[in-house]
Amino acid sequence: MQTPGHAVVIMAKASTPGRCKTRLVPPLTFEEAAQFNTAFLQDVAGNLLAASARIPLKPFATCHPAGSDPFFAETLPPVFRMLHPVVAGLPFALGFSCRTLLDQGFRSVCLVNSDSPDLPVEYLVEAVATLAAPLTAQDRERIVLGPAEDGGYYLIGLSRWHPRLFEDIDWSTDAVLEQTLARAAEIDLDVHLLPTWYDVDDLASLQRLAQGIVSGTGSGRPRYSAALLQALQAAGRFPAVPTGRRGDED
Repeated sequence: MQTPGHAVVIMAKASTPGRCKTRLVPPLTFEEAAQFNTAFLQDVAGNLLAASARIPLKPFATCHPAGSDPFFAETLPPVFRMLHPVVAGLPFALGFSCRTLLDQGFRSVCLVNSDSPDLPVEYLVEAVATLAAPLTAQDRERIVLGPAEDGGYYLIGLSRWHPRLFEDIDWSTDAVLEQTLARAAEIDLDVHLLPTWYDVDDLASLQRLAQGIVSGTGSGRPRYSAALLQALQAAGRFPAVPTGRRGDED
């Protein structure tokens, strides 16, 4: 029987005003912050599809909270399949998504956040390729981690279920990456570190995203985020970013 291959899961939540991206309020309204949550999710999904054109993978997304399937069906491309964690909270959703897909026979699972709309596609490709590479008799089992600038991680990938990687972690703190590395060392796993990237979760990081889009230095192509930023700037709801583009984008 042919194995399903490699899965990549976006850890996402529905765009309910007041329940997502609240650190952008103020200066944004809760409704505007929710619009960015949607735009980020659409851009991460687009980057994932771009990666799938370069390396075989199956795209998934968590579906949180319960009953939000209509939002995800409207927001994500139809190729995405939904996962439904039965308990709320990021730690459970991470473990549930990974364990479920490995139990279904996927050779590896990568879990990515929905907070990095301009994450380079190359990082996603590198993560899947690293887990797909065969191990020699001398190799230890490997996992992949994408460090985030805030001390967490934007991606974790593994080919076997290791609950210890998600235990005794101070979630939503700057100790997440360090503690996860410690757990990997405990169970004798090699860790492949991707380049560090940033999450967009406050005004400063949103301005950084806007600057990257305007200057043409952003690594991804966050077109939904760019369109929303442009609309808010036109309405006077977000400060314009100084220009200085490298040239017109296609």
